[in-house]
Amino acid sequence: MVRARGAQGATPEVALIGRRTRQGALEWVLPKGHIEPGESAEAAARREVREETGIDGRVVGPLGTVDYWFVLDGRRVHKTVHHYLMEEVGGQLSRADPEVDEVEWVAVDDAAQRLSHADERALVVQAAARLAEGA
Repeated sequence: MVRARGAQGATPEVALIGRRTRQGALEWVLPKGHIEPGESAEAAARREVREETGIDGRVVGPLGTVDYWFVLDGRRVHKTVHHYLMEEVGGQLSRADPEVDEVEWVAVDDAAQRLSHADERALVVQAAARLAEGA
């Protein structure tokens, strides 16, 4: 998760990515991926955000962990994703990743409604509360 820097009092934004489901629907999600061998969870988060959105981020702090299952090539796969509150420090919003169909900055208050998964909506609500406290 990345918040956009802006003028004092500006509405924070979250970089969301849109991916097509197997049924063709556009699904809005937070950037995420896998941890490479020898890579920390924080380093993986920064790398995946950069790869999927074009934005370079600095980790402000952990937001939470999401566990879920999916089916790949006929077998069930368990995935654990560590999410972090991040601040934009560089880069430019981009759809360079072939796995990403759309990428947008979305106001943090609107992001919770656009996200496709309840666990990610809860993370954005938590992030908004932390930002309101001055994270």
